[in-house]
Amino acid sequence: MPRQRLIHEGGGNVFADIGVANPEEALLKAELVRSITNTIDERGLTQTAAAATLGVSQPKVSLLYRGRLDAFSVERLLRFLNALGRDVRIVVGAEQRRHRAGRTVVEAA
Repeated sequence: MPRQRLIHEGGGNVFADIGVANPEEALLKAELVRSITNTIDERGLTQTAAAATLGVSQPKVSLLYRGRLDAFSVERLLRFLNALGRDVRIVVGAEQRRHRAGRTVVEAA
């Protein structure tokens, strides 16, 4: 007889679902890092070339690719995107929500 699998529906933020402290910040950082690494990949840059562009060492770029979110602040990640020639727009808006708290969303243009 096949074993049954228990499936839990996520709440929309995997970091909150697994109990990470500051899940909104973790999700924001993850989305920013995704944009950074996608840009590096699209340009065909090596980690060494990306490091030169970002003004950091190659091991720091490696941390980005390994998802080491705790190694970088949101502000630093935003600076990295700017160094790669990406514009960053921050929009603060009021919407009626079912949830009590607001949320942070990163959208690629």
